[in-house]
Amino acid sequence: MKTQVYLGLVTVLSRVSLTLLAVSALGFGQDQPMPGMSSPPTSVPLQQQAAIQSGLTLAELEQIALSNNPTLAQAAAEIRAAAGRKLQSGLYPNPTVGYQGEQIRGGTQRGGEQGFFVSQDIVLGGKLGLNRQVSEQEKKQAEVEGEEQRQRVINSVRLFYYQALAAQEMVGLRHKLSKLAEDAVQTSHQLGNVGQADQPDVLQSEVEGEQAELAVVGAEQKQLRVWRALAATVGKPELPLTHLAGSLYDLPDDNPDQWLQAILKDSPAVKIAQLAVLRAEASLARAKRESIPDLQLRGGLQQNRELDATTNRPIGLQGFAEVGVQIPIFNRNQGNVQAARADVERAQREVQRVQLVLGERAAALVQNYMTLRATVEKYQNRMIPRAQKAYDLYVKSYGAMAAAYPQVLISQRTLFQLQSDYIGALETLWGNAIALRGFLLTDGLEAPSRPGEMDQPVRELNVPPSTSMQPQ
Repeated sequence: MKTQVYLGLVTVLSRVSLTLLAVSALGFGQDQPMPGMSSPPTSVPLQQQAAIQSGLTLAELEQIALSNNPTLAQAAAEIRAAAGRKLQSGLYPNPTVGYQGEQIRGGTQRGGEQGFFVSQDIVLGGKLGLNRQVSEQEKKQAEVEGEEQRQRVINSVRLFYYQALAAQEMVGLRHKLSKLAEDAVQTSHQLGNVGQADQPDVLQSEVEGEQAELAVVGAEQKQLRVWRALAATVGKPELPLTHLAGSLYDLPDDNPDQWLQAILKDSPAVKIAQLAVLRAEASLARAKRESIPDLQLRGGLQQNRELDATTNRPIGLQGFAEVGVQIPIFNRNQGNVQAARADVERAQREVQRVQLVLGERAAALVQNYMTLRATVEKYQNRMIPRAQKAYDLYVKSYGAMAAAYPQVLISQRTLFQLQSDYIGALETLWGNAIALRGFLLTDGLEAPSRPGEMDQPVRELNVPPSTSMQPQ
């Protein structure tokens, strides 16, 4: 099938090249373009196309996200909530004030004994301080979770930024290809007018032109889709499609081994797991102190209306006091202590599990990154320069009437196809680099986790669907 298409293309191109013989009959000089065909465009090197233009910058998008992304406000609210729980856990129990009456009846008792009492539990064993220590670790977890969410939002903005930048470049590239296809259609019509092209040739060129137009539409729709995702991530869904300033072609400074070590050591997920160990240890210490009983105090004053036998007068005002403790004979909180020890062991294992999970995911990503890096450098240093040189030589030969224009078109299409693949590889390369440098944190619209949750999911590398992390 491919052979038949190739032979048909050769036939069409051979007929096209015959138009050079009809140039004099049409009244054009050798240095003038054929009817309906623009002069062969010269390809601008990608490095020159990468010059930063005016437009919305990555730094501006990051600042918009930090001000408007709702998940950051949620993370801040979690920190305030944890601080409130810490304050509450260390507060002393409130005293109890009440009324007390005994032998309340008439007759010889004359109203009996009536008065008020005050009771207070005195917390012993430093239990309130240990409560605050448990809540302090929870608060620290919330703070690290807030840092993690900030990094997640920044990484997500960067991912979508480079996707949008790649889509912006692809739209420009597709427009150029569409212009080439439009020139080919005009040329085919001119060839048909001079009898050098059959109707099937003209129809084929028209189909190719329409395909190029559809490719432009597809590229524009992808650009719009990525832009909407970017606008949603920064918290401004109404943000209109705007030109982005920046360069897709400046390769990231890489050090995969250093990235991997940073992920295993400094990742917020690891820090949260380590803080969970400290929280579990504080909970164990608190459980051990629970067996120390609190001191219960109770006292008050009451008016005794009963008549004294010697004076025949009301006894009057009298006080009372009670002191008590609960004796830990049967319940010494031994069950909760055992459970707290198990929680400490589990939290310690969780640190190891999180590090293993991150190492596994990062290793695959590093491998993909290295493959993509080699691919991008091959495009940049060898394939595209050679295709550019071949195209320039064909343009020069065409200008000297030593080559047919279809050969220029073929070399030009090859160059554009390589540039298209190059843009796709750069987009994926930047996605890998951002994920690795950002501790594998992505998806800036995912709500932050609540601190203190046991075995919370490791959400690192929860990549948005529009990002491909595999080499193209």
